[in-house]
Amino acid sequence: MSERFAAGELERFIAGVLTREGLPAGDAADVARLMVAADRTGFDAHGIFRLPDYLKRIRAGGINRTPKIAIVRETASVALVDGDNGMGHLAVERAARTAIRKASETGIGWAGTRNGNHAGAASVYAAMPLAHGMIGIYGAVGGGNQMPPWGGTDLLLSTNPLAAAIPAGNGTPVVMDFATTVASMGRIRTVAQRGEAMPEGWMVARDGTPLTDPARAPEGLLLPMGGYKGYALALVIGLLAGTLNGAAMGGDLIDYIADNDRAANTGQFICALDPAAFGDPAAIGSAVDRVAGEMRGSATMPGVDSVLVPGDGRAARLADRAANGIPIPDALRATLDGIAEETEVAPLGS
Repeated sequence: MSERFAAGELERFIAGVLTREGLPAGDAADVARLMVAADRTGFDAHGIFRLPDYLKRIRAGGINRTPKIAIVRETASVALVDGDNGMGHLAVERAARTAIRKASETGIGWAGTRNGNHAGAASVYAAMPLAHGMIGIYGAVGGGNQMPPWGGTDLLLSTNPLAAAIPAGNGTPVVMDFATTVASMGRIRTVAQRGEAMPEGWMVARDGTPLTDPARAPEGLLLPMGGYKGYALALVIGLLAGTLNGAAMGGDLIDYIADNDRAANTGQFICALDPAAFGDPAAIGSAVDRVAGEMRGSATMPGVDSVLVPGDGRAARLADRAANGIPIPDALRATLDGIAEETEVAPLGS
């Protein structure tokens, strides 16, 4: 069971809690807005669901409450943002704004981050350039190593997500967001919270047998999407988001949930592209509409109602949750009520 709450109510609660934990009011409000942006689009494993994890890290000293986020290297089209071990959302939004500014000047902007933390849903940041008529591409090193290299058993890779957002003309933007593993650890944790089993194909034990009990996830190995191709994609994203920026990658990566008192040095990248650098933006947008329309108009296989384009589900969830609120499962609500009592912040719906 679940109850729905307006996005503003979730933001009020998160910002209140983070302020009580020592974050400046402006930073707390920004983090709350970015966390709830994930919930608004249906990425429930990366929104308010993550608040207990963040609190553990803040309280243990693993996150800097008052970071001085700064651009430490810069060219006309590239920037490197140091997050000073603050909340990851703040560093990545700074990077996104920087990439957009540079793209408006040169046609392309690329910004990497280091010394950051988990920043939530990838598509939240990939979609930021859309408001400026631009394309966004985002990649990140995940919050802990749960996947081995293809054919190995040592946990050396994370879920390393990739997201992209492409503006359309009059239609829905094309927005994709996925982990390079079959399922993300956040999704597995939400399955566990609901008391459900994992489908076969998400994880295996070290002997290669299927693992379906989410309570045993710490024992298992996440499987890459597409076999060895997913492994290669995770590796490349990690090199671009982590190694290139001087952030953690491979064996240097800590488990941000288990190692609460250690700096994570999480890395991300975001690229903004201005379609005007390639031609008439209106004509390009119309061409995107046409191609997307062809996809949606495809003849369907038996049992399939319609063909969707990446971003269609996102648009539907945005509309539904704007009108009806964001669902909060009972188990999560109980956890949040406990946080409200600890911090003396008014609980949801009070």
